[in-house]
Amino acid sequence: MVVDALAAGKHVFVEKPLAMNDQELQQVQDAYQATSGQQLMVGFNRRFSPHAERMKQLLQGRTGPLCMNMMVNAGSIPSDHWVHDPESGGGRMIGEGCHWIDLMMFLAGAPITKCQAATIGDVPGVTTRNDHAAAVFTFADGSLGTLHYFANGNRAYPKEKLTVFADGKVLELDNFRLLQGFGWSNFKKFKTMRQDKGHQAECLQFVQRIADGGEPLIPFDSLWNVTHFSFQADPIAWKRVAADEPTTTLVC
Repeated sequence: MVVDALAAGKHVFVEKPLAMNDQELQQVQDAYQATSGQQLMVGFNRRFSPHAERMKQLLQGRTGPLCMNMMVNAGSIPSDHWVHDPESGGGRMIGEGCHWIDLMMFLAGAPITKCQAATIGDVPGVTTRNDHAAAVFTFADGSLGTLHYFANGNRAYPKEKLTVFADGKVLELDNFRLLQGFGWSNFKKFKTMRQDKGHQAECLQFVQRIADGGEPLIPFDSLWNVTHFSFQADPIAWKRVAADEPTTTLVC
């Protein structure tokens, strides 16, 4: 649908993921490079959250790499649900995990260069494994990001927690409602009345960018980078397509 829309001369806002595998991603890349001034946007809304923007602002001028730990209390989805299907859903790490991969790359301000991932073991009683996974990302600026995506938690616990260590200071984001700073002389706490994951800001900025023109809200190289490494963050899916020799060439 993305390829067809771009070929028809349309601006595109597509819900994540941008593609299910590297072959599809290459088709999107070819279609995008053939356009002239069209906007291509993926729904990576969390980077547009006021909490993420405040974190980005606070981290400006840092002198060392970031160490980021993203925890996602994803919740269980039945094993026969379409999100687990490799053709229609791609699996939860590819279909949803890309959100937090993009968020960490946004904060680091540098592309991912390497990913290592693991799932829980194939043992009796386990029906899905790639929604019980941990992935470690290395960024071009030396930063390190870990994504823990677990489906075996409890709904009473927050869904999303992000902790960032930098230059002897710490930022802790709790469920996109409360951001706390430790070690900042001019920042202690930022809280919103309700959870704000950036959906409204993302859509408003996209519409405004179409009206005004200009560079994409998220550069295509960044969309490619996050999408490509989301495949590697799902080791089961990565093994499934290994025989097709997916490209590992970075375009960032």
